[in-house]
Amino acid sequence: MALRNFLKLSAVASALMLAGCGGDLVVNTNTGGNSGGNNGGGSGGGTTPPVSACPSFATQGASLAGVAKPVCEVTGTITADTRLTKDIAWALSGKVTVGNDNANSATLTIEPGTQVFGKSGADYLVIARGSKIQAIGTRSEPIVFTSVNDMLGLSDENSFGEWGGVVILGNAPTNKCDPATLASCQVEAEGEAGPYGGNNPEDNSGALRYVQVKYAGFEVIPDNELNGITFAGVGSGTRVEYIQVHNNLDDGVEFFGGTVDAKYVVLTGNRDDSLDWADGWTGRAQHILIRHNPNDTKANRGIEADNQSGNFTAEPISNPRIANMTIIGNNFDGDDDSEGILLRAGTAGEIYNTIITGPAGMGECFEINSDESVANANGGQIRFEHSIIDCAEPFKDTVDGSGNSTFNAEQWFRAQPGNIVADALLGGYIPAPNSPALGNGLNVSNFIDPWFDDVDYIGAFDGENDWTVGWTFGLHPDNDLAACPTGTTEVASLTGRINCQLTGDITTSITLQAGADYVLSGRVRIGQDNQNNATLNIEPGVRIYGKSGADFLVITRGSKINANGTAANPIVMTSVQDVIGSPTAAGQWGGLVLLGNAPTNKCDQNDLANCRVEAEGDAGPYGGANWEDNSGVLNYVVVKHAGFEVIPDNELNGITFAGVGSGTQCSNIQVHQNVDDGVEFFGGAVSCKNVVLTANGDDSLDWADGWRGNMQFVLVQHATDGAKANRGIEADNQSGNFGALPISNPIIANMTIIGNTFDGDDDSEGVLLRAGTNAKLHNFIITGPTGMGECLEIESNESRALAASGELQMTHSVIACSEPFRGTVDANTTVEQWFLAQEGNSTAAGMSAVLNGVFTIDTTQPKALSTVNSFFEDVDFIGAVKEGQDWTRGWTVGLER
Repeated sequence: MALRNFLKLSAVASALMLAGCGGDLVVNTNTGGNSGGNNGGGSGGGTTPPVSACPSFATQGASLAGVAKPVCEVTGTITADTRLTKDIAWALSGKVTVGNDNANSATLTIEPGTQVFGKSGADYLVIARGSKIQAIGTRSEPIVFTSVNDMLGLSDENSFGEWGGVVILGNAPTNKCDPATLASCQVEAEGEAGPYGGNNPEDNSGALRYVQVKYAGFEVIPDNELNGITFAGVGSGTRVEYIQVHNNLDDGVEFFGGTVDAKYVVLTGNRDDSLDWADGWTGRAQHILIRHNPNDTKANRGIEADNQSGNFTAEPISNPRIANMTIIGNNFDGDDDSEGILLRAGTAGEIYNTIITGPAGMGECFEINSDESVANANGGQIRFEHSIIDCAEPFKDTVDGSGNSTFNAEQWFRAQPGNIVADALLGGYIPAPNSPALGNGLNVSNFIDPWFDDVDYIGAFDGENDWTVGWTFGLHPDNDLAACPTGTTEVASLTGRINCQLTGDITTSITLQAGADYVLSGRVRIGQDNQNNATLNIEPGVRIYGKSGADFLVITRGSKINANGTAANPIVMTSVQDVIGSPTAAGQWGGLVLLGNAPTNKCDQNDLANCRVEAEGDAGPYGGANWEDNSGVLNYVVVKHAGFEVIPDNELNGITFAGVGSGTQCSNIQVHQNVDDGVEFFGGAVSCKNVVLTANGDDSLDWADGWRGNMQFVLVQHATDGAKANRGIEADNQSGNFGALPISNPIIANMTIIGNTFDGDDDSEGVLLRAGTNAKLHNFIITGPTGMGECLEIESNESRALAASGELQMTHSVIACSEPFRGTVDANTTVEQWFLAQEGNSTAAGMSAVLNGVFTIDTTQPKALSTVNSFFEDVDFIGAVKEGQDWTRGWTVGLER
């Protein structure tokens, strides 16, 4: 750290020297705070110093390269009310104190958008007892405390400890004082900041709102680094909301006694503990995001909590209330690992609605240490409720000097109300729509303390609203890229941001970064059929559009797509009409095609290695000998308004999987308003989970030519306005050879099909199994309004024979249709008789008997699927989605719930 800071400060010094030889940093020499520098060159004689831009309490400092504002330095003790305005960059020189200790008190007011910086580690700001800070920024104009390196653009994600920090000293109680003499309490704060503590729990030190503190924490005196923000004896009259501490050398925020409360706190990249309390803090906090540096640089605990290190039973005992916190660790492994929560040294406390998670290399996520804190846990003075722990190393027991366990942290945690040890299903820090965090939180406001906001979720976020947007640093990429990524070409923007075009065959791996819109020009292929292989990486939130029906995207055999979006930031592939706000319709661009090396029964099974089946739409060849072929990842991907007729009588599906292998990951995908099928599988073994198919003009789910994958949680909803639709499922083995091997034989579970009243050449229908296909179908709901076509039909002698023999199965399902069945299985058995003879099947009167919107209300017992294969999850409902576990919310479009 010292070497890095030396090099950066050397860069500043070099810049100062260069200013005299034509560099871009202008130095203004101070002369009593009134001179702007020597503008005459040479001896400087005969010049008139310009008037300083600084007010009387500050002196003019050296201008900074790239900073248009004048620089004004503040030093010493401020004993009169003072205002820092955003039109000046304010430099702290040494320890700057507002007021003397409970004497000569003053208020420091800082305007929204103001920047305050330290030039070295010895520069920091102290608000003394009796004085106030009124640092009230706005979402669009936060107040920023930072370093000169940051002002010069030299700080980065590995920067820290470049200046001191912010210290607020108050007159509220701390257990480091004698309770009998609180009025004369004098506890010295870290960093020689001054005394704190007193007998006024409602003391008011002002307000911090929309404030960032970056790159602080310098070692002011040996073994004594400052926190980003120190609250020492600060009282409940102080207002703290929307604060961030980023990349601090020591703790992000630390509370030494006091009663101050805080809401909307972001602590990112801090190298010691993110949130630390000690010495009798009894405040409250809600909506807290803690994220250790994702680059795995040094970090310790999300929370490190003490009562008092010198006296574990000192009173008042630390006993804060904290709700709605998300802690995300990293893989740092050193003397102090990245960890979750450590409660020790006699602390008490209440923690509600908290998520602790992190990567596999993170240390333990929850530990209680010290006999006194263990006693508090066992006696109910520590509460940890309605929370989720999602860690590879979730718990650490308390042990005695002989290594014997004296407290089982896991057993205690699981026994608390509402706690969960499971995957929190976060996309970044936002819970996915099917996260157990949603709907399982405790409304602390109702049951514990009305100071807290009403919530029903666990963690810092509700899955839909991100309160960090607009005022924080380092969590969100810039809105726009400065230039198009390598492998793309900038074209005229149609969307108000930079537009980057993809064209032709792309034979080197490229990344489509967030911050641009991407345009397909004609057929864009990644790789060239098992040669010149490449990977198309697509960041969350990226939007790709086609300008015409001839524009479509193909992933060729041997190449990959890595489209890994999140629920909060799905990847969207759509039409130009959609991105510019014009009316949308089906068929406005092509679609997405994945071509793989897995088998299809259109190939010679004795020569699979040389298989070449041409895909629809002139996309290219598919098929091969590798069932486990990997074409990449689709996760939170939405394909809209596609399916153009690329060549006569040949429209593209929304997503085509042709010979795609089981190594491909497919989850959380939607196809909306496609001309042809929503999703179609031609052979292969790819499996998909969480699939939404809405308002598609032909079949929603189609398979053929030997597909053998799995699907679970599939929601089909035909257009609710009665527009063109055909089947929820149209399933074939092979149209040219019903007995071709391998026979199509997927396993599909938890599917809801909701038809409409379209009546044309092809009506809205449910499931058609034909052309020799086999299948295993479980936990289905098939329904629709009166006027919908038949809901289950089996066609072709080959498929009927599979049904009659028990090979083709449909179990634990309900059909609720006005025209439920069509056809026969054999001479003696109708499709209806066959269906009702299967385990757990029944019929119902209509949609209202089985669904509330798209949510299952039917109480049919589902088939347990985890024994079928490891892909499937056991659930307590049939159909695709259950109210309270809505995995579709937040990322899908056009879905009528």
